[in-house]
Amino acid sequence: MIAARPPVPAMEYLALIAFTLTTFATPGPNNSMLMASGLNYGVRRSLPHFLGIALGFPAMALAVGLGFAELFERYPAMHSALKIAGVSYLGYLAYRIATTPVTASGTASGRPLTFLQSCAFQWVNPKAWVMAVGAMVTFTAAGSGYLWQVFTVCAVFILFGAPCNFAWLWLGKVLQRWVQAPQTLQRFNWVMAALLFASLLPVVAELLGFITLQ
Repeated sequence: MIAARPPVPAMEYLALIAFTLTTFATPGPNNSMLMASGLNYGVRRSLPHFLGIALGFPAMALAVGLGFAELFERYPAMHSALKIAGVSYLGYLAYRIATTPVTASGTASGRPLTFLQSCAFQWVNPKAWVMAVGAMVTFTAAGSGYLWQVFTVCAVFILFGAPCNFAWLWLGKVLQRWVQAPQTLQRFNWVMAALLFASLLPVVAELLGFITLQ
């Protein structure tokens, strides 16, 4: 039986949403492939590819979260250690976003990915693993309400992340030149990196408070 979900501060929801928007909106394997697919095949033919990302990644994140549940309940200190590691990885990801060289995107060939192919791709996508593990250890807290927190993270991925992915698919069809403009893309990366750093501040403050109390 799943325990009743404890109250969660609104700031934690805002941080999770900010994290989702910045990580889903920035360039990466999924978005690059969606943009190329939109350019070569159009939005309608690329919908299975998009849906495979929109549903496949939250499903992978759910599996990651559920796998940690029992471990965190037995060893709460391990959750704090993983949260520190998650913040470090996500901070590094923000740095990489800000310093990513601006290059032209590749183009797709053949036919769009199917729904199942797109779902399977999530399990070999390095950025997806960093996002899934980082989010689960950063935006959840050990305790009786852990499972609800995992479901909440996955729901936010679907509600706020999927529209960001779709935007890249649409950009591949009608706004590719604007996206590929070097100066514009570089500024976009800087803004997304800054927002990603900002999304981690509440978690960093929580960890500093935890350390102070020890």
